[in-house]
Amino acid sequence: MQTTIHYKVHDVVSYINWIYFFHAWGFKKRFSTIANLHGCDSCRASWLASFPEEERPKAAEAMQLFKEANRMLNLLDKDYEVKSSIRLCHATSAGNDLTLDGVHLPLLRQQAKKNDDSPFICLSDFIAPAEIGNQRPLYDVANTVGVFASTIDADIENLFEEDPYNHLLIQTLSDRLVEAATEKMHQYVRKEYWGYAKDEELKMEDLMVESYQGIRPAVGYPSLPDQSINFILDQLIDFNHIDITLTENGAMKPHASVCGMLFAHPAASYFCVGKIGEDQLADYAARREMPVEQMRKFLASNLNL
Repeated sequence: MQTTIHYKVHDVVSYINWIYFFHAWGFKKRFSTIANLHGCDSCRASWLASFPEEERPKAAEAMQLFKEANRMLNLLDKDYEVKSSIRLCHATSAGNDLTLDGVHLPLLRQQAKKNDDSPFICLSDFIAPAEIGNQRPLYDVANTVGVFASTIDADIENLFEEDPYNHLLIQTLSDRLVEAATEKMHQYVRKEYWGYAKDEELKMEDLMVESYQGIRPAVGYPSLPDQSINFILDQLIDFNHIDITLTENGAMKPHASVCGMLFAHPAASYFCVGKIGEDQLADYAARREMPVEQMRKFLASNLNL
């Protein structure tokens, strides 16, 4: 089961996590609270006065940046959109591997030593083996994985190329819009499309801290660090359907794109694969049917040197 959702910019603005936008511009988290104001002059004045005197110039910069970001969002809303595609796949697990609608997806398990007795986690742990999962209802949280991809209109990346400030503003807003569209899409999946959390009633601040059931690991993030996984996910949802292409190294174009998987099991939680040894590298390369040295390049930051 697969669907594609087209969002106008104004549809997803309320889902933007402004903390990451301001971080990209070198502002600490406390300055992102400007996005929580209603916008009246007295509110802005009170917000500015809440900072120590030495920080008020920086706060004023954040206020101006937020104003210009909203002006840019209004401009983009006229002609551009954000797209998300989602497919619900029948899933089974076998050790550190998943099978999604017949497509084999090897994964990595944590290997580094821990200071406690907590288990070494792999994403496959959140999906039942075939002998169990096949006995459960269709689209049960134990036998289903969502595969998703989100992107922005490619033409946006070419705007203001002769204006470095506005070009950077476009780039940082594009990243946030794609993440916001993914957040909105995930909410729709939980409550309606998959519907495993129909009664979910969360405020926006709850969504920002991921208080919902399930997880949404993206390719390149700590629990799914291998960028070449993009080639496998592409087989499942066809990135070209929403105008995403892959480079020979698996990087997505447009740059403001994200893809990954959705897990709904109540026990699913985020984790970091961390460092792995040569033994796991060789095992993973064999399961991926790729040369060890090629896989070494994709996992360079995870290898114990």
